[in-house]
Amino acid sequence: MSFDFDRVVDRTVGNAEKYALRQKLFGTEDLLPMWVADMDIETPPCIVEAVQKRAAHPIYGYEEVPQSAFDAQIAWMKKRHGLSIQREWMFYSHSVVTTINTAIHAFTKPGEKVVVQTPIYPPFMHTVTQNGRHILRNPLKRSEKGDYTFDFDDLRSKIDADTKLLLLCSPHNPVGRVWSREELQALADICLEHDIKVVADEIHSDLVYAPHRHTPFSSLSEAAANITVTAIGPGKTFNVAGLAISTVVVQNEAMRERFSTAYERIHFAQGNVFAHAGFEAAYSQGEAWLEALLVHLQKNSAKLEALCRRHSEKIRFVPPQGTYLAWLDCSGMDLGNRELRRFFIEEAALGLSPGTSFGKEGSGYMRLNFAVPSSVMDDAIAQLDLALSNFGEYGL
Repeated sequence: MSFDFDRVVDRTVGNAEKYALRQKLFGTEDLLPMWVADMDIETPPCIVEAVQKRAAHPIYGYEEVPQSAFDAQIAWMKKRHGLSIQREWMFYSHSVVTTINTAIHAFTKPGEKVVVQTPIYPPFMHTVTQNGRHILRNPLKRSEKGDYTFDFDDLRSKIDADTKLLLLCSPHNPVGRVWSREELQALADICLEHDIKVVADEIHSDLVYAPHRHTPFSSLSEAAANITVTAIGPGKTFNVAGLAISTVVVQNEAMRERFSTAYERIHFAQGNVFAHAGFEAAYSQGEAWLEALLVHLQKNSAKLEALCRRHSEKIRFVPPQGTYLAWLDCSGMDLGNRELRRFFIEEAALGLSPGTSFGKEGSGYMRLNFAVPSSVMDDAIAQLDLALSNFGEYGL
């Protein structure tokens, strides 16, 4: 079966976030928006067909997430990640961010500390502070090659009696690391020693490039599973973020009771009827599409890598091991963060995510989403190539 990842779909006719907010965020609509982490690639046909079939029924009332949908995800996780999940461990959730908020309420009290490993997806920080908790920053450690790992010495030096929760991004957004089992085990050992619960955001777990493999944090050991809340879902993998459906896995019974108490206060209900149909179709029929997608994404990543090699004195790029997000090191351009952002908007006509939105460790970086059709990627490469070639003539 073949899939067309080169077809350009006009998203300006709807209310797609990355297009609708161009004027507000970038001051112009005349640029390629490559910031929001969804794809400009068509959702798999099996999901579209399932949603259309459900839409044909004329009643859109309250519905439970069907057992068959959970069964499809359980089978998927076992086949692709070797993770055995039981239905009674699972909750429906609107999103990973909603799950993180719920976990913060379940496992911490106001004034207590939550470990956040920067640079990081911005809601990791917002959910902590907006809920009246304190961020314990444990920045990732960057090598001279530009890749990252955990800084265990820093973490150990900062943990105190008020440190109750760690937010893990695995695979990592924005740096693209797929953490090794050894790295995750070392992190688990620290958390177990200090009785720190872990929320593992594994929403990008299916977007991993060979030879790398995703290791679910809860699969490390029974002890690790007993301190873990795992957030998973089809949103990133199958480009269905707009269906607003994910799941939460809490294996430990005592933790599950605490999570459930916070969960019931919020009243999640069961989501929408179209999400149920799309969710089940994704996990029961979407594997061939995903395998083809990963090949396409690697081609786009390779194009960007080749460009950055041509301009290595200005911009560096370590291809991600997972996700479809490029973490561009622009420090060689020697621009302030405002000037750097302005360069990408005005000279390259690209709307990217500024590195500083991921924490101060993102200074000098920009994040680019390369989950786009081939022709769009070629346009972005050409625009950035020209802008970098002419860099120095703009008076920035």
